[in-house]
Amino acid sequence: MGWLVRKKAVGAAVLGLLMVAGCSSGGGSGSTPSGSAPSAKGSDTASPGTDTSGTEAAYRKWGLKPFAAPPAPPAEKPVKAKPGEVPVVSDIPTKDKIVFVTFDDGAEKDPKFVEMMKDLKIPFTMFLTDDIIRSDYGYFKPLQALGNSIENHTLSHPNMRTLGEAAQKNEICTQEKKLGKEYGKAPRLFRPPYGNWNENTRAAAKSCDIQAIILWRESMQITNMQYQRGDKKLHPGDIILAHFRGPKELKGASMTEMTANMLRHIQEQGFTVARLEDYV
Repeated sequence: MGWLVRKKAVGAAVLGLLMVAGCSSGGGSGSTPSGSAPSAKGSDTASPGTDTSGTEAAYRKWGLKPFAAPPAPPAEKPVKAKPGEVPVVSDIPTKDKIVFVTFDDGAEKDPKFVEMMKDLKIPFTMFLTDDIIRSDYGYFKPLQALGNSIENHTLSHPNMRTLGEAAQKNEICTQEKKLGKEYGKAPRLFRPPYGNWNENTRAAAKSCDIQAIILWRESMQITNMQYQRGDKKLHPGDIILAHFRGPKELKGASMTEMTANMLRHIQEQGFTVARLEDYV
């Protein structure tokens, strides 16, 4: 009988401790509100729903919202060329709501743009001209280190249609060598200045081991885009042209402001940004 009394007393004591513990954690079952895990002040453990990567904060810094992740790139690149011919590409064959961002020339070397791209991690492609970048090759290396390719935009930015094949070959091939030396990798892609090209351009590009000539469907100005199509809308696979430009060319606006405007246009139309080199 004494044994039974002692067993009941122990059971009551344990029950009492459990009830106290439940009250101190804010719920009768010992769980925190909304099912979130308890955390001590200064703990590194984030509650569910917390953006541990800081992506939302990084985008908010530039007045933007995060993009949806692009789909996985296709196992086989969709841009096809006829045998012995360099394809000329303005958009990528795809049904996915993705577009491709490119920046030309290299005139503006704003450190804020590097900071912006480190924060946002938006994939883009650079088409650089030697006469324009030679004063500071190093500026583009942190952008390349983020995984963004440096491609060919000629030595001196001429209208290629005004040049013979030999002169065009010099513009492309010599720039291939310079960019390969400076950035450790020879470009695969070429963009003719002003979008002007002819069959001599294509022949010269082929002799320089260029795999595709890249044009565009939209060009970004300061606050708005210029569209080639009459519906004034983005389409899946469109290539967008922007430039390394600063306040002098952008009527007082900065390159980061122009880029933020471009990204808003893309997002407002329900698109996300993919990496051009994964498709060409």
